[in-house]
Amino acid sequence: MDIFASVLNAALLAVLLQNSIFERALGSNILIYASRKKSYVIGFSLVIIYVTALSSVFVWFLDTTLADFEYFGILMPLLYILVISVIYILSLIIIWRFMPKLFGKIKSYVHLSVFNCSVLGALFLNTQFGEGLAGYIGFGIGTGLGFFLAGYLLYIAHTKLNSDLVPAAFRGLPVTLVYVGIISLALYAFVGYATR
Repeated sequence: MDIFASVLNAALLAVLLQNSIFERALGSNILIYASRKKSYVIGFSLVIIYVTALSSVFVWFLDTTLADFEYFGILMPLLYILVISVIYILSLIIIWRFMPKLFGKIKSYVHLSVFNCSVLGALFLNTQFGEGLAGYIGFGIGTGLGFFLAGYLLYIAHTKLNSDLVPAAFRGLPVTLVYVGIISLALYAFVGYATR
């Protein structure tokens, strides 16, 4: 039960308090692309949950075994990208071989959802906030759920943000960025501000 509580705690931390989209703007360009269709929001989020949760296991192993290595801080980004790449390639080979219909559906956007700042940022944030293997996995799952939350909020507002009621010069990307900024400020107010 303690493991489940640790995973849930870390996931809620990643979804609400350390949301990579709203707090750090990691992967926001992919989010704007994904928010055009509901199926894209769901597909991107599922792939991000899968990749971050699975790669968090390997990142936890790397962090615990190589933490005392003098140059680990320099090699860390390369090792994390290597972990993500191996998971990506092996997963695509397995899906292509055993589930060709699924492969046909996801091949157009799977690389965008795997190789974005949200996935890599989740792994870096794991080193800060993840405590133990359960915390790493929970934070990885929470990052994907946070991406889904942000994507769904953009999806439901997409038609209103691009309507004829919005001035033509402000329609599209400018009003979307303002909308994301307002949601970010609201979430920031929810979390609170602490000074030292």
